[in-house]
Amino acid sequence: MADRMKGKVTVITGAAKGIGRGIARVFASEGATLVIADIDAEAGEATAAELLKLGGGGGEFVQTDVTDRASCEAAVDAILDRHGRIDILVSNAGVYPQAFLHEMTEDDWDKIFAINVKGMFFMVTAVLPSMRERKQGRVVMTSSVTGPITGYPGWAHYGATKAAMLGFMRSAAIEVAQEGVTINAVMPGNIMTEGMEGMGQEYIDEIAASIPMKRLGDPEDIGYAMLFLASDDAKYITGQTIVVDGGQILPEGAGAVE
Repeated sequence: MADRMKGKVTVITGAAKGIGRGIARVFASEGATLVIADIDAEAGEATAAELLKLGGGGGEFVQTDVTDRASCEAAVDAILDRHGRIDILVSNAGVYPQAFLHEMTEDDWDKIFAINVKGMFFMVTAVLPSMRERKQGRVVMTSSVTGPITGYPGWAHYGATKAAMLGFMRSAAIEVAQEGVTINAVMPGNIMTEGMEGMGQEYIDEIAASIPMKRLGDPEDIGYAMLFLASDDAKYITGQTIVVDGGQILPEGAGAVE
């Protein structure tokens, strides 16, 4: 274990499972004092217990519904009461249900925006006052290559949310640039999570075939990019993105990876 995050109070939303849990493992291995903010109490508590075994600052769980502003603010207040500060927010909570345009409903659209975009907005605005007061803080968001760079049938609403996050990030980063706070994002490609496994092996094989590295990424791959952006090594970087996709967006066509 290294100690690049030693003593850093780090809040990760949506860290009970998937990419968020991989991010949490990486930060825990670097000594962070971790708070898992998730709506799933059972999985969240299990992840927090798992992180304790990795040493560092261990992990704790705060049940949080990112679609509810009062819930986000209450979670942040509880963390500040317990630890006195929040050094890092990883705004990761998100969903990616598939819905094709001919069947997509207004409810489908509103639900994914409530979690992916409004939830990000609620958490970021909840942590910023204390960060700005201390003149120090890091916000890192989980966007995606889908939407800002690429597209895939059935994920038009998902792609719209991930592009929206980056639009928010760029202007928000300017607002806090002189107050010691940076806001950046990581853009994952296809990562092997529980949700991806649920898509079936045929889909996974199809995606892997289009990636130059010929495999999907691990959740921890996103965690290490997050770790850099949250560290002092990135103190002069703000409003920027890092793509972590195994080279997926590079080929001009299918022939380039055959």
